[in-house]
Amino acid sequence: MKAGARAALSRAGLLGSVAALVLLTGCGTTDLTPIPEGVPPGVGAPLPPIDLDAAGRSAVQLSGWAKEQDSTGISRTALEAYGYAAAVMARSRPDCGIAWTTIAGIASVESRHGTHHGASVGDDGKVSPPIRGLALDGSPGVALVKDTDGGKLDGDSVYDRAMGPFQFIAETWQRYGVDANGDGIADPDNIDDASLTAARYLCVSGGDLTGAPGWEKALLTYNQSAVYMKTVRDRAAAYSVGRRG
Repeated sequence: MKAGARAALSRAGLLGSVAALVLLTGCGTTDLTPIPEGVPPGVGAPLPPIDLDAAGRSAVQLSGWAKEQDSTGISRTALEAYGYAAAVMARSRPDCGIAWTTIAGIASVESRHGTHHGASVGDDGKVSPPIRGLALDGSPGVALVKDTDGGKLDGDSVYDRAMGPFQFIAETWQRYGVDANGDGIADPDNIDDASLTAARYLCVSGGDLTGAPGWEKALLTYNQSAVYMKTVRDRAAAYSVGRRG
C-alpha cells in the first residue's frame, strides 16, 4: 500500500489504502473462472483440520493447503497465516464465520501481502524491512494521531504510524494484538500475529460476517471507505475462486 494514499482514519484507529484499486483479471484471458458477485465474498478453498495448539508456528501445518492455492499469487507463508487465523476464529468465535479470503483481501489492499515497497515475508512470518506508514501528523490528507506508545512499536515518539502487513496503529495493536506463532510476542510486523489480530478485530466489529450487514460493518469499521470495502470484496472474491486479486 502506498503510504501517500492514506486519507482517513477509522473510528477504531485502523488505516487503509484506497490506492491500487485496479482488479487484476488474468491479463485479458477469457477462460478463467468468473469472479462471483455479492457480499460477503466466497469463503474459498476449505481448510483441512489441523492442531491449532501445536507447538511453534502452528500455521505451517497448512503448507500443503497453501501450495494448492498458488494460483492466487499469494505467498505460501501468507496463505498459511490467513488460513490459520480463520481456523482459530472458527473455534473461538464460531458465530463470526470469517473466511480466510476476507483476511487475504484486506492484506492485499494494505500491503500486497507484506511485500509493499520491497518488503518480504520470511518463513517465520516476519515481514522485513518493517512496513511503516506516514507520520499521522494532520497534514493535508493525513489524520492527526499523536504518539500513543512512546515510539516503542512504530519508531515514532511524536506521531503514530500504521504498522505491518495489516497497517495497525499502536493504540489498536496494544488493545487487540495477539501472538499467533507461539513465540510469546504479539508482533505487528509478523504476518501470523497480524492476520489473527485482524480477524479478531473484524469479528468484534461486525459480529456475524456470514451475512452482508455484519461483513460490511466490520469492513467499514476497519476503514471508513466504501471504495476500500469494495476493493477488499473484489480481491477476496477473486481469491475465493483461485484467481489473483
